[in-house]
Amino acid sequence: MSSTSPPRLLLSCGEPSGDAYGGALVEDLRRLHPDLAVTGLGGDRMQAAGVTLVAHVRDLAVVGLIEVVKHLGDLRALFARLLAEVDRHRPDVAVLVDYPDFNLRLARELKRRGIPVVYYVSPQVWAWRRGRIRTIRETVSRMLVLFPFEETIYRDAGVPVSFVGHPLLDQVEPVADRGAFLREIGFDPERPVLAILPGSRPQEVAHNQPPLAQALARIAARRPGVQFALAAAATLADDAFRPLLAQPGLRLVRGRTHGVMASATAGIVASGTATVEAAIQGLPMVVVYRVSPLTYALGRPLMRVSHFAMVNLIAGREIVPELMQGDFTPQRTADAALDLLENASRREAMRGELAAVRRQLGEHGASARAAAIVAGFLPKR
Repeated sequence: MSSTSPPRLLLSCGEPSGDAYGGALVEDLRRLHPDLAVTGLGGDRMQAAGVTLVAHVRDLAVVGLIEVVKHLGDLRALFARLLAEVDRHRPDVAVLVDYPDFNLRLARELKRRGIPVVYYVSPQVWAWRRGRIRTIRETVSRMLVLFPFEETIYRDAGVPVSFVGHPLLDQVEPVADRGAFLREIGFDPERPVLAILPGSRPQEVAHNQPPLAQALARIAARRPGVQFALAAAATLADDAFRPLLAQPGLRLVRGRTHGVMASATAGIVASGTATVEAAIQGLPMVVVYRVSPLTYALGRPLMRVSHFAMVNLIAGREIVPELMQGDFTPQRTADAALDLLENASRREAMRGELAAVRRQLGEHGASARAAAIVAGFLPKR
């Protein structure tokens, strides 16, 4: 590389949350290296930060073992395109964000090419497939983890690791005036509001929506005054939510997810990153999730934890109810949500538990700390 060539970064993520983290990371890196050239896999947030995309996350967001198999041909073609780009324009360093089935395979290929790999947002090796730690030890130059307990796991396994904190702390914004916000999006602040977050990927919504829609019908029958705020992911069209949109009292809200979380009385939240966002906002919640029956049957024996919800894993015990797979029924979901809507002391106690989870996420500035570490792998000017 000539002295006038800009430093080059490969950035790979496969989901909307990873796109948000990757976009913020690029912005912080450009404060250190204004001429940085970035190519990779991402979404609108990364593209807005100036990343040249080989593919968009909407082409990657598949969930579950069976679903991945169905899309294997497309994923392989994309993998080959990405490696061809790497070979055409060799990056100085690669940052891989979560999405482990794809990114750990990519890490092996990058290692063969002598390209250092920084892995940002750990695979859930503490929950299942702990054997991945060996692959990480062999291929990753530095792990950047979001939770303190992950730092201990990797250090004990001999993997170079840094706890940077959670980037969501900088991305989740509180609402100054709850009443004004709710009136702005068409709700009555004097009536209870139930936030509905069914997932950000088509397969998630397809599996979660049927029992969720039936649960809302039961809630509406027992508490006619409840208002439902469906916080829709930007990657999904209105048609993806058709059964939910048929429920009376429900309003679809786009681009205001954090406001909905901060203003709602309680929430029903699909397991994943959204539960951490809800915890930061102090939203009392019920966590739900379904995958295809075959995916669950194949994956459940590999699970090493007693809880699925991230907030419960961070807390080390169940602080929010979680209804997974067969437990995610319309009646159980309605009962759990109504328990929160009707019990102010229960909501307040849960907010206290969620505040303790929030304190474990570290301090603001996670993305800037991650950028400083990644910059250490770039050529010195």
